[in-house]
Amino acid sequence: MTDVTMRRGGVAPIAGSQKYCSGCASVIHTDAPSCPHCGAPQGRSVSRERKSRGVAIILALFLGGFGAHKFYLGRAGWGVVYLLFFWTFIPALAAFIELIMYAAMGEDAFHAKYG
Repeated sequence: MTDVTMRRGGVAPIAGSQKYCSGCASVIHTDAPSCPHCGAPQGRSVSRERKSRGVAIILALFLGGFGAHKFYLGRAGWGVVYLLFFWTFIPALAAFIELIMYAAMGEDAFHAKYG
């Protein structure tokens, strides 16, 4: 499948496994960490540690009121908010809702959002 993208005033088709460099607009592979032509780092190709959706669900179920799932998913700021307000049981309710969202979310959507 080809992707049609604007390039310097014209339309040039590129293959699905290629993209334009963010620095010099050369055609490069989508997984390239940097451009071989100009050396510009390609932001989206930096791989993050993949988080397990199952672990996030279990943490939200058992320790969600304390924000453990937020810390696990790299959202430490929200984790601290959950810790500060755990005594109100509002974070526990929010964690239960998030548990349902994680369970309903597909693997690809989960990994796109949380890594």
